[in-house]
Amino acid sequence: MEAAAKGAVVLGNLAEVVERVLGFLPTKALLRAACVCRLWRECARRILRARQRVAWVSALEPGPADSHALVRALARELEKVHVLPQTVLYIADAETFSGHEECHEQKKARKRNSKETAIALEKLLPKRCQVLGLVTPGIVVTPMGSSSNQPQEIEEGEAGFALLFPKIDGVKIHTFHFSKDLKNRVFDESKFAEAGLKNNPDLRVVLLFGYNSWKSGATRFLHQIVNPLNEKSIILAGGQVESFTSLTSENNNAQPGDACGVVGLAFSGPQIQSATVLLDQDVADERTAEAAMQRLKAANIPERNTIGFMFACVGRGYRHYKTKRNMEADAFRKFFPNVPLFGFFGHGEIGCDRIVTGNFVLRECNDIKDDLLHGYTTVMTLIHLGSTKANQV
Repeated sequence: MEAAAKGAVVLGNLAEVVERVLGFLPTKALLRAACVCRLWRECARRILRARQRVAWVSALEPGPADSHALVRALARELEKVHVLPQTVLYIADAETFSGHEECHEQKKARKRNSKETAIALEKLLPKRCQVLGLVTPGIVVTPMGSSSNQPQEIEEGEAGFALLFPKIDGVKIHTFHFSKDLKNRVFDESKFAEAGLKNNPDLRVVLLFGYNSWKSGATRFLHQIVNPLNEKSIILAGGQVESFTSLTSENNNAQPGDACGVVGLAFSGPQIQSATVLLDQDVADERTAEAAMQRLKAANIPERNTIGFMFACVGRGYRHYKTKRNMEADAFRKFFPNVPLFGFFGHGEIGCDRIVTGNFVLRECNDIKDDLLHGYTTVMTLIHLGSTKANQV
């Protein structure tokens, strides 16, 4: 009995040492180490369960024409990240990802390359990972390395980012897709429940992205999706994008080249807190931009384990602010220096001034439903995913 007790102590101490050492490894190396023996595998599982902070990969510099900068950055940085992604949202610039050459034959070739690029990105990620990929006219991204890095508004040129969401205790993230039925003008609202957007008391945030907004009936269809979800206890934010390139929950052969629709991410969990503010056309200088950020700051959303999103019109940026670049991203960083910011410049914005906090009571006096669809505006959003574990690696 005494020998068995000593053996248990030795094994316990050994497991503690192994876990401490393995804790320094990035996820890919940790998964390889888990194949060594049962003890290492159990240690690796405990480490991965504790890694619940969102990570990201950003690409800000163009490179060789054979692949998009985001593909190269993701292939390189996934060897270093310390999370196992379960859901990934990536956004890349439309100009270099999809191509917009005037020649019809060249455009067809670029469209094939767009699909190949999307497949190349998906192959880099775990097989069971949900992936939602979008292309937009411009990108808002925080460089890698630290959440306090200066976010950049990249309105022209090659850029992109990938947000890597691990499994987080008390938080459920899932993708959804609603495509316009050309034969039926009425949307079947039972699809909301199937997607977890209705009869879900834990639903807190819905990010929505309309695609092919130039198609006939696209705006009406977007209203059919947004209006039923316009509840005071749910944050809605997003915008109109060029197209979506990845949605791994569906058959890629069903890619809607001529259809229009809405894709998105839904965040559910009682610990989630969120807030949005709308910067309308009157916000046109540094003072008014900072006043909008003060409204967002007043929501008192916890800033640790929080992500910022910026969904702006292509007509804003340096053109709107009289050639001064990065105005809104700089204003955000002034009030939220440790919250990373991501987003895009698109063709229309979704959102309003709304706060959903710990007790899930909206702090506003207006009982009239907010108008959520806008143009020539910016929607700023904070999403807090709950407090992270004290023993997080």
